[in-house]
Amino acid sequence: MYSDSDLEAAVAAGALTPEAAASLRAYVADRSASPAVDEEHFRLITGFNDIFVAVAAAILLFALGYIGWSIGPRIEYNSPSPTSGLLVAGAAWGLAEFFTRKRRMALPSILLLLAFVGGVVATTGFGLVLGVGPDAVEHNKTLGGFLMAGAAAVGAGAAWLHWRRFRVPITVAAGAASVAALVMALLASSFDLTPRDPVFLGFMLLLGVGMFLFAMSWDASDPTRETRRSDVAFWLHLLAAPMMVHPIFRLLGLADGGGSAVGAVIVLVVYAVFGLTALAVDRRALLVSALVYVLFALSRLFQQAIAVELSFAVTALVIGSALLLLSAFWHSARAAVVRPLPPAVKAKLPVLDRPSAAAAA
Repeated sequence: MYSDSDLEAAVAAGALTPEAAASLRAYVADRSASPAVDEEHFRLITGFNDIFVAVAAAILLFALGYIGWSIGPRIEYNSPSPTSGLLVAGAAWGLAEFFTRKRRMALPSILLLLAFVGGVVATTGFGLVLGVGPDAVEHNKTLGGFLMAGAAAVGAGAAWLHWRRFRVPITVAAGAASVAALVMALLASSFDLTPRDPVFLGFMLLLGVGMFLFAMSWDASDPTRETRRSDVAFWLHLLAAPMMVHPIFRLLGLADGGGSAVGAVIVLVVYAVFGLTALAVDRRALLVSALVYVLFALSRLFQQAIAVELSFAVTALVIGSALLLLSAFWHSARAAVVRPLPPAVKAKLPVLDRPSAAAAA
């Protein structure tokens, strides 16, 4: 399976003409009976060898992490060691030089990126704790928060270096997640907030909106979704969605198993807004991220009308049918949402369809 990024690289290398690439995209769109721009293509695996290499790499990284855990300095008995993360990060970078830079394998590249950034963050975090002393951190939550922020900042820098070297699309999302963690850690430490505080949730929602706008800036630069920038936007949308969805539904009381019938109706209205937004920007991440909350909210409503033991089954039937129907008519529904929008707004959204091969020629 070849992604649009592969076609883009083939055109840049002269292996394919732009007309041939456009014809191939048009053929695939016609065969699938769906405009290619609406498919949200991203490459996860190219064959079973991706899975084979990913499993082997995971085993190797686990072994190195365990060895580093055993031989390195620790905060206390049976606690992680900075050496563990250091070995994992170093091995992940070295493996990426071959499997990412030369072989361009998708799934192993994602795994190695996450292992590298996670290893750097773990090494920095536990190293800082060892440096200032575990007792000082235990009795000073503010200090602990600042140390977490420092580790997140180093993680963002590591993601930037990885992006400069390997250009794996998910790397930008990993760096953005590190920056978001840095901001939230600083806010929580400075104002003594917990993840359940409404103020903390409000800040998370603002960060989620900012992440969504950042993702849209990548999408707007590739409205026909033919380059790597669209892949980057996909991962950023996948990160932004839960950052927006979780605070809203927790503030409505759904995350703790509470919430009234009125709250459930509000949840369904919010989900409808998310659905319209997802159609406009042609990204399904918002719908998937909010799905658990909507299942719970709709179940609460059905409990008022039918037997309790059937409420969840009826809810799943309604939601599943609605999402399948939306998927089958996604392009038509999206056209109905996008066409009435002002031209200035439509110019920043993914196109309703790519130009035909004949038009491109």
